[in-house]
Amino acid sequence: MAVKFEKKEEGVYTLDVTGYVCPHPQLYTKKALEKLQSGEILEVVFDNPSSSESISAMCDSNGNEIIEKQMEGGKFTFKIKKA
Repeated sequence: MAVKFEKKEEGVYTLDVTGYVCPHPQLYTKKALEKLQSGEILEVVFDNPSSSESISAMCDSNGNEIIEKQMEGGKFTFKIKKA
């Protein structure tokens, strides 16, 4: 079980924190967003339902925008646009 952070395409990155429980998905999301430039997209994939609230709250407080939320088969995917 390893955190995967990789460039998907120009300006779009993926962070997979599947299998981790709070507060780790939020912390890894915060660290990944710090590496991005303004306007770039981070796709976060996780499977801990409570992380949904903490990641949403963090984005609200930091000014980052969640532009898409998906849930499929117990996995969540948030697309976050860096402010």
